[in-house]
Amino acid sequence: MTKRIRAKHKIDRRLGENIWGRPKSPLNKRESRPGQHGERRTGKLSDFGQQLKAKQKLKGYYASVSERQFRAIYAEASSMKGSTSEHLIGLLERRLDALVYRAKFVPTVFAARQFVSHGHVTVNGRRVTIPSYRVRIGDVVEVKEKAKQLGLVLEAIKSAERDVPDYINADHNKLTAALTRIPALADVPYPVQMEPNLVVEFYSR
Repeated sequence: MTKRIRAKHKIDRRLGENIWGRPKSPLNKRESRPGQHGERRTGKLSDFGQQLKAKQKLKGYYASVSERQFRAIYAEASSMKGSTSEHLIGLLERRLDALVYRAKFVPTVFAARQFVSHGHVTVNGRRVTIPSYRVRIGDVVEVKEKAKQLGLVLEAIKSAERDVPDYINADHNKLTAALTRIPALADVPYPVQMEPNLVVEFYSR
């Protein structure tokens, strides 16, 4: 088991929520936080604590995006006209690893990051190995021929654990997918409530 996979399970327990909605989450068996003092009852979070938790939850959901990258995405979202919260979600969903995960080419968002990094994906016929690559509407994302028979790909496309959202047009026979529109917060199938408005408050303090 890799360090990243172990860290993923710690994120669930530390935040006290099954943020990916997976049946393998340790929260399904043990609801306490990790560590020797995890059983202790936690007090009510302050406003800052709620904002910080909202940021950690959203960052963690997208395979623990680095703080530098996440802050840059927020800065870009805040410079756009309209709702910063909605733009933040739209920019996160346009990441290549997020689209690969949403299209059900792999079982987890962590696997999606690794899948892209290992060169198993093309965008408009060109090999892309950067998980944070920004997908545009209409771009065709395809699993490379050599990777189409990988076990994790076959497992993911057959899984009934989650569905492909309607803003992605996925073909599991050809293993291609395209972003048809930029999703709003209400369109994204988060298993838990995400609060990007609190993330905006955190960074705008």
